[in-house]
Amino acid sequence: MTLKLTLIRGLPGSGKSTLAQTIPAQHYEADMYFINESGEYVYQANKIAQAHQWCKTKTEQALAQGHSVVVANTFVQRWEMVPYLKLAKRYSAQFEVIECHDNYGNVHGVEAKTINSMKKRWQEWQNVPQL
Repeated sequence: MTLKLTLIRGLPGSGKSTLAQTIPAQHYEADMYFINESGEYVYQANKIAQAHQWCKTKTEQALAQGHSVVVANTFVQRWEMVPYLKLAKRYSAQFEVIECHDNYGNVHGVEAKTINSMKKRWQEWQNVPQL
């Protein structure tokens, strides 16, 4: 079986998590960091960097163990995806980026102005030189 790292990117509410759950691979996203022991989502803006580091660490651990991984995050800008591309290369994993463009309404209550700001900063992945 080929080792694979799939990134699913899109704005809040675009269907990233739902799609990720259909892919037969270990599934991680930064939002998972904010789920407490009771299973409730409790977002803490001051911990977003730790959440993304946790997600990358879990991804690397799974790849190191020979498991394919799917990561669903907004990945608005190219630089946010590059560390994952480097992980894929380090573990000789096939790398794929999937974009979600639907609008199902976001479950985390992200404000419209925040989503519009993300839209304005959106960068296409295809323009990235291969490392």
